Amino acid sequence: MTKKDYYQILGVNRNATQEEIKKAYRQIALKYHPDRNPGDKQAEEKFKEAAEAYSVLGDPHKRATYDRFGHEGLRGEGFTGFSGFDSTVFDEFADILGSFFGFGDFFSSSERRQRHAPQRGRDLMIEMEITLEEAAKGTEKEIKLHRAESCSFCHGTGLEPGTQPSVCQSCGGRGQVRSQHGFLIISRTCSHCGGAGEVIRTPCPECHGSGRVKQKRVLKVRIPAGVEDGSRLRIEGEGEAGEREGLAGDLYLVIRVRPHEFFSREGNNLVCEIPLSITQAALGATLEIPTLDGENEILKIPAGAQTGQIFRIKGKGIRDIRGRTRGDLLIRIVVKTPVNLSKEQKKLLQDLARQWGEDPEGIDRRIVARYRQKTN
Repeated sequence: MTKKDYYQILGVNRNATQEEIKKAYRQIALKYHPDRNPGDKQAEEKFKEAAEAYSVLGDPHKRATYDRFGHEGLRGEGFTGFSGFDSTVFDEFADILGSFFGFGDFFSSSERRQRHAPQRGRDLMIEMEITLEEAAKGTEKEIKLHRAESCSFCHGTGLEPGTQPSVCQSCGGRGQVRSQHGFLIISRTCSHCGGAGEVIRTPCPECHGSGRVKQKRVLKVRIPAGVEDGSRLRIEGEGEAGEREGLAGDLYLVIRVRPHEFFSREGNNLVCEIPLSITQAALGATLEIPTLDGENEILKIPAGAQTGQIFRIKGKGIRDIRGRTRGDLLIRIVVKTPVNLSKEQKKLLQDLARQWGEDPEGIDRRIVARYRQKTN
């Protein structure tokens, strides 16, 4: 029997793009779908012809062979026509036909089967607050968990000890049930056993057949030196237990570093602000500076220090989390203006201002003069 031209079946010309071929196939498949045309053998035949045509023209290699040698060339490569669901048209059937009779179950059958294989447990995440000192030096903490663990009574099987699962009567242990729609035979995941092929008749009295139970646990965890605010630490295998002997998930600790009253952190450097009086800033001073190590450092401030000026004490910051380097301690100077002066103190400052060429009671016009000099 002479086969029809595949291009004629889909109603496209021989130069049609893949997108045009796909669009034509979708339209025909929707029009002649068996569920839309129950008992119509002619519609069923057109539906099969369109699927066969698309399985060739939708595949660039088969299409090239067909264009050069026709149907004989395809037979030479072992293609004998459409006899069910060819892999080249799976996506189209899932898209076009899924809404008619549950093709979603058919196309996700492999995924559903995987659900009955061992499943890795869920990861857990906990926030933990620590001090800046603990972040700098490292610390050990206790954390409390409420997580799903493998049932110790049934060892995670979900069965009452000494019993066995029964073969599912709905699917006969296959995990799938079949139904026929016209010339199509559809396999769906068994809704009774969920695709496992077996059911639990006598569930474990402790976990009620789930294989897992909720347990409270207290864990000791080590926080390494150098962690920053927002750091995530992974503790392998301390999440929830897996299902059907699957691996346990992991536990993630999100570190929150409590703000410090004296120090702030910039990378691996520590920063603090130190107030200086006018006389200290003008004449210089020697200061004792605290550190996170607990040992104070001596810092000499030279005469003429200004607000915002930064002095550095090397190696007194925070050690890198890998332990390779250590930051510095940065001291930012803030010159404090005295308030609540006595009459005698005011007079002394006024005399000092006059010695510097300032008029404490007049208008200082130097700022305007400097502005005009800069803009002219």
